[in-house]
Amino acid sequence: MVAQSAEKSEGIIGSKAFNPGVIYIVTGKVREVAGIKDVAKKAQVGVGTVSRMINNSGYVADETREKIEKAMRELNYTPNELARNLYRKRTGIIAVLVPKVSSPFFTQFIECVENALYEAGFKMMVCSTEQEKNAELEYLDMLNRHIVDGIITGVHSLDVEEYKKIYKPIVALDRYLGEHIPVVSVDHKEGGRLAAQALIQNGCGKILHFRGATAVESPYHDRHREFDNIMRKNRIETRTYDLEWNRFGGEYYREVVRRVFAEPFDYDGVFAVDELAIECMNEAIRNHLKVPRDVKIVAYDGTFITDLVEPRLTAVVQPVEGLAREAVRLVVERINGKQYKGEQVILQVELRKGKTTLV
Repeated sequence: MVAQSAEKSEGIIGSKAFNPGVIYIVTGKVREVAGIKDVAKKAQVGVGTVSRMINNSGYVADETREKIEKAMRELNYTPNELARNLYRKRTGIIAVLVPKVSSPFFTQFIECVENALYEAGFKMMVCSTEQEKNAELEYLDMLNRHIVDGIITGVHSLDVEEYKKIYKPIVALDRYLGEHIPVVSVDHKEGGRLAAQALIQNGCGKILHFRGATAVESPYHDRHREFDNIMRKNRIETRTYDLEWNRFGGEYYREVVRRVFAEPFDYDGVFAVDELAIECMNEAIRNHLKVPRDVKIVAYDGTFITDLVEPRLTAVVQPVEGLAREAVRLVVERINGKQYKGEQVILQVELRKGKTTLV
């Protein structure tokens, strides 16, 4: 390649003779970018005063603040975010770990977390652990190396002992990771009770119950235990199907439903998470069953997809936005130095009646 000089306004760059194989050196005048010293000079204050205002690291009088802000506007000055973060020893980034980004629950959770983080002055890094075996451990290493300021984790693939070694800002969604890591969850026991009550009130006598894997310790097991207990007390026949650990999504759920429906069990009620409940409804219809006349279905989570199908699903609804806001509040408080021991935030669920139950 050949280096050539070019005037900024009328040189080769602006002409038809431009050659992409040539390196052009622009010799025209380049406008200088204003720095913090320029702001201080224009506002007639010290550089330290400007720095204190930008970094919110000390007192600055209102009159002085107005002068600095005016100077910044006139000079079109934008603070260097990287420099500010180095000064504050922060990145301004929170990692959000989920097993599968396309899962309706986590899709909704991520959106709500992003909004809450933005309001708190942070950016979000979304980390899906679905494809990589050691992904969760790698993201924890990013926290140790100060690449992110904190982690909100909703994944269940790593041994709890790894978390017990880390005393950094971490908040867990629906999982117990150690007494120093706050947990955000819902009253799953109440969720299980609401689902069981709804199916009993609809006269169901044979229930198909899909249960999450018990390989990890999590509050969500409470809903399954409560559901099974109520069915047992009411002497209602229930078939409980245990899902594989850390497997999610439509392809797996379709495989499970086809397998279950191929076995002899004349069920008239279903309890499952949203996606799985929809797959059950579709399979029931393919088998010429009417919903809710022949089969009643209660979903768990109550995400946006329950409104996208017909009939609309009756669902136990988790307050996803509330979970996201509490998780963000806790992780920001941890970043700011607050310590927790055995902290659990439990939010309430509710039953939203749709058209997959009669009453």
